[in-house]
Amino acid sequence: MSAPSLSAERAAPLPSNPPPPAPGQPPASPPIIIPPPAGDPLEPQIPVTDPPVAPPVADPPGPVAALGRVHMRRLREVYRSAGWPCCDAIEVDLLAAGLLERVRSALGHETVRLSDAGLARLAGALAGNRSAMSAHEALVEQVAREMTRGGRIAWRGLSLRARLPPLAPDGPARWCIARPDVFSIRNTTVEAYAHPVVHEVKVTRADLLGDLRRPDKRAAYLDLGGECWYVLGNDARGRPIGGIEDVPAECGVMLLDGSRLTVARAAVHRAVERIPFGVWMSLAKAQPVSGFDEETQQWLTGSPA
Repeated sequence: MSAPSLSAERAAPLPSNPPPPAPGQPPASPPIIIPPPAGDPLEPQIPVTDPPVAPPVADPPGPVAALGRVHMRRLREVYRSAGWPCCDAIEVDLLAAGLLERVRSALGHETVRLSDAGLARLAGALAGNRSAMSAHEALVEQVAREMTRGGRIAWRGLSLRARLPPLAPDGPARWCIARPDVFSIRNTTVEAYAHPVVHEVKVTRADLLGDLRRPDKRAAYLDLGGECWYVLGNDARGRPIGGIEDVPAECGVMLLDGSRLTVARAAVHRAVERIPFGVWMSLAKAQPVSGFDEETQQWLTGSPA
């Protein structure tokens, strides 16, 4: 009889109980079973984690700083430039107000640009500047016309070289370029009778106060003219933007009353014997305001048509 094959041996089921001991051998000892310890069964160890901690309560954001001219100037600069950030306090104010927004390029470069609110704010500021400039130019024209009506020759927008007092008693003289709104002289052939006068026109109180904080500018006007006047316009409600208490005593004050100019305080008159040659050259190169010669010339040739 042939021996069973290896595959058959592997396929044969293993006995579930151990075989009986051979004759003459002691029986096999039963397996030793260790009982579990007395008491409740051990619970599985679960990793302990701290409960989530709520983030600290931050203070509420403070109010956004009031935006002034320097902020509007920065908005114009950002709008005209490539938008590279300055990382200063002005930029922080504009970002907090939502007028600027940060933009990151694909290369990681960060720039700033105007948001929709920033464009609207800039457009409103430009519209306000145009209206203020229109009111300013209209009042300058009125002052120049009044000077020509009084028999004077008036110029607008001149750039004149003026002398400033030295900072120390024995210090060197200082010079600057002054740009009065209206500069006028008498229509005379005698230089000592020219009597130059400077008129500075203000239509907003902020512009007036900012000008009064610059003593060198006022000193330049006083050096150029025998008299220096401040012509003050009205605000949106028709009220004067200032009074005689705002302007230094050495300067005269004119107020706009409806459509007329009234003298609130006369200017201190200083005699000017000779106008500097540089001022004469500037007057010769500039075009004076046209007077009323066109209206009076027709009476020399006959009656008007």
